[in-house]
Amino acid sequence: MREISMPQLSHTQGETDTPLIEQTIGDNLDATVARFPDREALVDVAQGKRWTYAELRTEVDRLARALVTAGVEVGDRVGIWAPNCAEWVFTQYATAKIGAILVNINPSYRAHELKYVLRQAGISVLLGVEQFKTSDYAHMVEEVRGECPDLREAIYFGTPDWERLLEGANQTSAEQLAKVQSGLTNIDPINIQYTSGTTGFPKGATLSHRNILNNGFFVGELCRYTEADRVCIPVPFYHCFGMVMGNLACTSHGACMVIPAPGFDPALTLRATQDERCTSLYGVPTMFIAEWSLPDFASYDLSSVRTGIMAGSPCPAELMKQLIASGIEEVTICYGMTETSPVSTQNRTDDSFEQKVNTVGRVGPHLQIKIVDPATGEIVPRGTSGEFMTKGYSVMLGYWEQPDKTAEAIEDGWMHTGDLGVMDDDGYVRISGRIKDMVIRGGENIYPREIEEFLYTHPDILDAQVIGVPDEKYGEELCAWIQLRDGAEPITAEALREFCTGKLAHYKIPRYVEIVTEFPMTVTGKVRKVEMREKTTAKLGLASS
Repeated sequence: MREISMPQLSHTQGETDTPLIEQTIGDNLDATVARFPDREALVDVAQGKRWTYAELRTEVDRLARALVTAGVEVGDRVGIWAPNCAEWVFTQYATAKIGAILVNINPSYRAHELKYVLRQAGISVLLGVEQFKTSDYAHMVEEVRGECPDLREAIYFGTPDWERLLEGANQTSAEQLAKVQSGLTNIDPINIQYTSGTTGFPKGATLSHRNILNNGFFVGELCRYTEADRVCIPVPFYHCFGMVMGNLACTSHGACMVIPAPGFDPALTLRATQDERCTSLYGVPTMFIAEWSLPDFASYDLSSVRTGIMAGSPCPAELMKQLIASGIEEVTICYGMTETSPVSTQNRTDDSFEQKVNTVGRVGPHLQIKIVDPATGEIVPRGTSGEFMTKGYSVMLGYWEQPDKTAEAIEDGWMHTGDLGVMDDDGYVRISGRIKDMVIRGGENIYPREIEEFLYTHPDILDAQVIGVPDEKYGEELCAWIQLRDGAEPITAEALREFCTGKLAHYKIPRYVEIVTEFPMTVTGKVRKVEMREKTTAKLGLASS
């Protein structure tokens, strides 16, 4: 009798050889300082300042004692509204040491968004900068302050008020700080990060020491970090990419955090990477594209760079070829979401080229992932598309004071991502898009990622994003937003269709083409396809669906 082999299901779990860290963030930092007191911990290029691990702890403990003197208690929410700077790092670790919950505020927020976060999180103390670029933060704070009853103080880095706050550290002893720190547990909430809401107001993903410390540590492990590594971090600290995959990955290994600039600048990023001899470089694909497209790119010495992380959106194959040609052969791709601290899958440094451009890696240590049928919740066979879900230490505590939203997102410990994925026989996952980004044209399900990858092969196209727009006949039609290389001639919709004909199925060929110089982005570098759809629908006079 012939045996019938059952299909392998899309469920896998990570290795557990290296145990989870069961410390608070403050205790873990102290342990690193004890091991590497004289190693460089932090470089703020814009300020021209650098700190060893011993000096970093001095700054962190001084701010922690100052906040205790100012009346900040365990569980109080402390907001931070600033671009990347050393003071951001001090605040991140100081609040962790005293058990205050750090609330990251998006640097691009306007007054009404600020008011929502201040009120929803109940922020009592706000730290940050008075202004950055075109944003007058101090003015916006004063504009909404009367409607935020919990807000006691707003203190800006580098001002007399900041100096007075730090002077208060003398009124709280090191012994008092140690007592507060020793009373914390690693499952306490320590961070609230507001997810980018596309409809309504954002939700506050609440994360513990255990959530983000372990995620940062294991991301660093998979990049093979040691105390000898120096990580260039141009991605924003306000998001997990910066403060977890960047800062916590470094401090849990004794590596050095390098801040190339307050905000992203491709030239300043490469200059810092070169001058500080960074071994790792972070960014979303659009950042790497901007850096590698600089006219004087060849003049930068990137020979020190061994690895790096690309995340936020899929890595185009052509871009990965450029990185490898530059000698960065151990770049890893990460996938995740704020609610999972954030990384669920990651490529290993020695994965093949195909695995790095076609997948987002495999499950991280101590985590489980599965792909399920969105309609039934059943685990699908390998090679079948479905919703990606994550379970394990990384799953958030919940949305701050929104138990109903939490219940919708987490089911029996499993986090719904809303992303469509396919798992192969080796456990590697390919993300085909957001469930809500999938385009349905005349009954055909179309995943924009596939078309975008093909468009990257056009010699004149620098970057491409594909969206669905309303169509009376088919329900939806495809529109390609395209960034051209310098000096390239504009591409018409007809020319693009000709390029695609015979290589893409007819229903996957974009009907509309928009030539743009930039895409609407979130501050974390994710393309806002909802906004692109709205703009295209209005510009073309299409009926909304």
